[in-house]
Amino acid sequence: MFRRFALLAFVPTALLLTPRVVPASMSPGCADKPCAECHTLDRAEAEKLLLGLVDRVVAVRNGAVPGFYELDLEKGGRKLPVYLHYSKRYLVTGDVVDLKTQQSLTNERMIDLNRVDVATIPLDDAVVIGDPNAAVKIIVFDDPECPFCQKIHPEMKAVVAQRPDVAFWIKLLPLKIHPNARKKAEAIICAKSAQMLEDSLAGKELPEPSCETDQVDKNEREASRLGVRSTPTLILPDGRVMPGYKPAAKILGLLAEGKGEQAKK
Repeated sequence: MFRRFALLAFVPTALLLTPRVVPASMSPGCADKPCAECHTLDRAEAEKLLLGLVDRVVAVRNGAVPGFYELDLEKGGRKLPVYLHYSKRYLVTGDVVDLKTQQSLTNERMIDLNRVDVATIPLDDAVVIGDPNAAVKIIVFDDPECPFCQKIHPEMKAVVAQRPDVAFWIKLLPLKIHPNARKKAEAIICAKSAQMLEDSLAGKELPEPSCETDQVDKNEREASRLGVRSTPTLILPDGRVMPGYKPAAKILGLLAEGKGEQAKK
């Protein structure tokens, strides 16, 4: 049996048997109608079942997987979906993949659950790729020595070339695995230079910072507040947080979904 801290740590692909729940019949007699009409579960009961495992149950619904409820949970300020069998005995965490679409239902739901308020993100320190007056702002947490940041920068330029109404506002978040990145980030922030960021990603040397700044510390705190843990991480105008490299076509597709532009200014 998996240890009960698996859910606490949000470890994926764990199957938990909740010992405090009285087992129910696996065949509760739903042959004549959909099982969803035979079984009920509200938030209060779900929180009782998961007592001690999570901070709260945000929502309960009949899930896309037959025979399972989908629960939105919150723990430590983060939200995630899990799946509870109608027997109320088996809880499944981790990816549920729709083989027809090849999409992770879990990942899509987690992104929706953890949207952030982009209006609360300070951008005075950001360097901009594109027109600073562009209507659509995509915020990017970037590391001046990150290989995948280097890979995504041409894609951001390609997006701007196709969509002049889009601009990328880049906040520097040097990762501790890149020991020289912090000093480079400070130099870029002081100069507020997108070109210096490009030079750093190309492996060129940067001058020493031309000012004293604590902006990297502020960006680290802001990233922690937003749940950003890696670079590059894109934050779309509607607050979806999208970590990792994305090609231009993917970024454009995310905007074209109709979700990414809800927060146009």
